[in-house]
Amino acid sequence: MKTLLIGEYRDGKLLDSTYELLGFAGQLGAEAALFLVGSDSALPAYGGKLYLAPASEAGEFNPDLHKQLVLDAVKKENPDCIVFIHSSYGWDLAPRVAAALKAAQVSEVVAVKDGGYEVGACNGKMRRLIKPATAQAVITIQAGAFQPVQPGGSPQVEKLAVSASSAIEFLGYEPAEDKAVDLAKAEVIVSAGRGIGKKDNVSVIAALAKALGGELGASRPVVDAEWVTHDHQVGTTGQTVSPKLYVACGISGAIQHLAGMKKSDFILAINKDKDAPIGEVADVLVVADLMQFVPALTAKLT
Repeated sequence: MKTLLIGEYRDGKLLDSTYELLGFAGQLGAEAALFLVGSDSALPAYGGKLYLAPASEAGEFNPDLHKQLVLDAVKKENPDCIVFIHSSYGWDLAPRVAAALKAAQVSEVVAVKDGGYEVGACNGKMRRLIKPATAQAVITIQAGAFQPVQPGGSPQVEKLAVSASSAIEFLGYEPAEDKAVDLAKAEVIVSAGRGIGKKDNVSVIAALAKALGGELGASRPVVDAEWVTHDHQVGTTGQTVSPKLYVACGISGAIQHLAGMKKSDFILAINKDKDAPIGEVADVLVVADLMQFVPALTAKLT
C-alpha cells in the first residue's frame, strides 16, 4: 500500500502534527511519500520522497491552489490513500480532493484495525470500523491518535509548480480572542469529566484545583452540559495544555481529550472504573469514588 501524507506548514514553520502522519503510515505498514506547501528552510526530518510547493506563491492556505497541487502529487505518486490531519486545514481540503478524485473519504480516524479504519461514534462513546468502497481513499486522522514518528534524514525533494489560478488570496491568520481562562499557561490543572455526576459537584473539583494552586479544566461532555464554560475545556475542540500536573477527575479518556493533555509532565487520574482508557496514559490511577476521595484529598492539602 502507498500513502501520500499531507503535511502542514503555518507561520513559516512545519507543524509537528506532520510526524503523526508518518506514525499512521507506520501502523498501516504502508510506503509513504509526503506533500507540503511550505519552504526549503523548514523541511521535515524524513529521508523519503517529498513533493514541495512554495508557500510564497500558493499561500499557506488557498483551497483552489492547494487542491490542485495535491492532485498533481497524486498523479505522480498514484497512492492508495491520501492522508490529512483532521485539522482546519485537513477538514477543508480533504473533501475537495476526495470529490475531485471521486474517492471515498473517511474522517477522524483514531485507529487502524482488521484492514479498516476505526472512527468515533455517538460523541466518542463508541467506535465503528469503516472500509472504503473505492480503490483510492482520502483519510483524515484525529490529532493525537497516532504516535509521532520522526525518522530523521533529509527528504528527496521534488518541486511542484503552482500552475492553477485562484480568486482567493491568503492574507494571514487572525488570532483567537483572549480566553477568560488561559489553561495553556497553567502549571496545575484539575479537570472535571462526566463522571463527577452533576453540575453541583463542579465546586468539589474546583476546590481541589484551588488547593493545588491550579486552574479548573473540563472535558467536552461537561462543557456541552453547560456545567462549566467553554474556556475551561481541554481537548481538540478546547485548549491544548502541558502542565506540570494534570488531575483528571471522572474523565474516561476519549481520544479528543487525550490529544489536548497527554503532554502533561505528570498525570493523576481519579476514576471508579479501573479499566478506563485514561489509565493507559496516567502516571497514577486512583480507583475510587470521586465524591469521597477528592474532598478527602482537598482537606489534606488545606
